[in-house]
Amino acid sequence: MKTIIPLLLILSPELWASPADALLKRYEAEARKEDPAFVSFSAERGHRFYLQKGTGSKADTSCATCHTQDPKQKGRTRANRDIEPLAPSANAKRFTDPAKVEKWFARNCDDVLARPCTAREKGDFITWLLTIP
Repeated sequence: MKTIIPLLLILSPELWASPADALLKRYEAEARKEDPAFVSFSAERGHRFYLQKGTGSKADTSCATCHTQDPKQKGRTRANRDIEPLAPSANAKRFTDPAKVEKWFARNCDDVLARPCTAREKGDFITWLLTIP
């Protein structure tokens, strides 16, 4: 009987979920609260979101302004500091710390969009980045 319990733990999908998967699960629950018609995240919408220009005084700014057109590459802040790649395939630390993820979404969404990002936008964005080899 003792050997069955460890085997069941090894086979448990929750134990194999990545930090990004946990974030997506959280954003999915939030997206359903924001919009009961929400179905799923979209990598295509996430890519469009990444390239979307801001509004008002940020009309010339998008995520790609600092993070480059290729999220596997290092970016540069407006203060000329390095930004590690956004794509988890190029930066294994990306999306591993939920508090940091929320901090940067809050700051960058406000900087680019002049508003907070929705849970769907966050989920679409991460979903797209996870598709980049």
